[in-house]
Amino acid sequence: MRTQIQNYIRAGYPGIYLVSHEEQRVEAELKAVAAALKYKLYAWSATEGLVDTADGNIRQANDPMEAIVAVADLPESSIVLLRDLHLFLQDANPVLIRALKDELVRCKTKGKCLIVLGCRQVLPPELEREFVVLDFSLPGKDQLGAVLDGICGSAKLKKLAGPDRDQVLDAATGMTSMEAENAYALAVIETKRVDATVVAREKAATVKKNGLLEVVTVRESLNDIGGLDVLKDWLRKRRDAFSERAQQYGLPSPKGLLIVGIPGTGKSLTAKATASVFGRPLLKLDAGKLYGSLVGQSESNLRSVIQVAEAIAPCVLWLDEIEKGLAGSKSSGSTDGGTSSRVFGAFISWMQEKKAPVFVVATANDVTQLPPELLRKGRWDDMMFVDLPNQTEREAIWGIQIAKYGRKPERFDVPALARAADGFTGAEIEQAVIDALYMAFADGREPGMVDLSLALDTSVPLSKLMAEQIGGLRKWAVGRCRMATSTVNEARGRKIAA
Repeated sequence: MRTQIQNYIRAGYPGIYLVSHEEQRVEAELKAVAAALKYKLYAWSATEGLVDTADGNIRQANDPMEAIVAVADLPESSIVLLRDLHLFLQDANPVLIRALKDELVRCKTKGKCLIVLGCRQVLPPELEREFVVLDFSLPGKDQLGAVLDGICGSAKLKKLAGPDRDQVLDAATGMTSMEAENAYALAVIETKRVDATVVAREKAATVKKNGLLEVVTVRESLNDIGGLDVLKDWLRKRRDAFSERAQQYGLPSPKGLLIVGIPGTGKSLTAKATASVFGRPLLKLDAGKLYGSLVGQSESNLRSVIQVAEAIAPCVLWLDEIEKGLAGSKSSGSTDGGTSSRVFGAFISWMQEKKAPVFVVATANDVTQLPPELLRKGRWDDMMFVDLPNQTEREAIWGIQIAKYGRKPERFDVPALARAADGFTGAEIEQAVIDALYMAFADGREPGMVDLSLALDTSVPLSKLMAEQIGGLRKWAVGRCRMATSTVNEARGRKIAA
């Protein structure tokens, strides 16, 4: 990033917009740039005014308009860092915008550069072509390692090395330098050492703060999924796809997997298990929360998500029920001024072109709401359809669910239960086990076959409630998706209750 900024200034760019939350780190980078180019560096804020970073001399210019006017008096070959100027630009003050445009023209001839620093991009249309916008990347492992060494030195601890150091840095990846420093310090207070578990916990809380991403603790594995043998085998073959051995072999990093199918058939469970297969952290994105009310906020949110995901990579990015977040892109031009369409376009472009090892797993119930651009080859490595479970899969699901709640499957006639549950989803079978437990608990005894059978008899499966929709979804999937279960003929013959 330092070299990129340096090149822009040397090329005579008068305006640069840096998107970052890390003011101190950005200023340190700009000081290095100024020193390399032999420029003077000034920093402005509404509270301090215009400060010469070399000698601390302050010019009283607390108003942004005063600051822009004061730039004209600065010597040639100067860099001016404008903190939080985007907060004044979002009001689209015509006088301030005009003054800024005029000053950019003068800066071009005087070898000066104005750098706006904000946590999100806010540029009125009049200034969009005046600034080059750069997302200031989150710190890499080298920078996080320097912070770690500083904390170890301050706490008089031995510097971490080897696997322990790698674990801590992996846990901190995706945090800002200040967030990592705080997490390291908290780990020392709590455990008397820099513990990776504490750092990972703090990262999860940090990532969750903006409401866009959530670091999900994964406990599920492929053993928790009944059936779906084709899908499981597909994932197992890619278990080491992010390893150094795969890179040496020449394998491209897998892009992602789209899982469509009937609600309650294990799509979300599979998404969680994917992270377990790869042995990578799982980030969950709520696509609906990408959209904000302010101009440019939605696009800024998407950039933030991509930046964090790529910083944490290799990782798995999970989009649950993706159709709810992207369905509005079709009519975006008439409903939200094209915001949804722009966000969707930027997202699928990133999926197509991304180089960072971010494996995207998306689940969808109503695939008819998805834009066709999302479904074409090249966006995903594959698209799987999850149908209602067949007899063999239902037997596996019954065994998993009975054992999950602390009972022994061999005490029950699992094949008979599977036949009785024809047309039930995995989620409905789990609920039947829960209902049976409640019945038995109320009577002060252990659940038996009668309780499970009664729970099934009193439940109306989704295959009956939504028979037409499920039939249409099955028809759509034929020839378009790979079936997640190898027994295709049996899958097609599964019962949909009338």
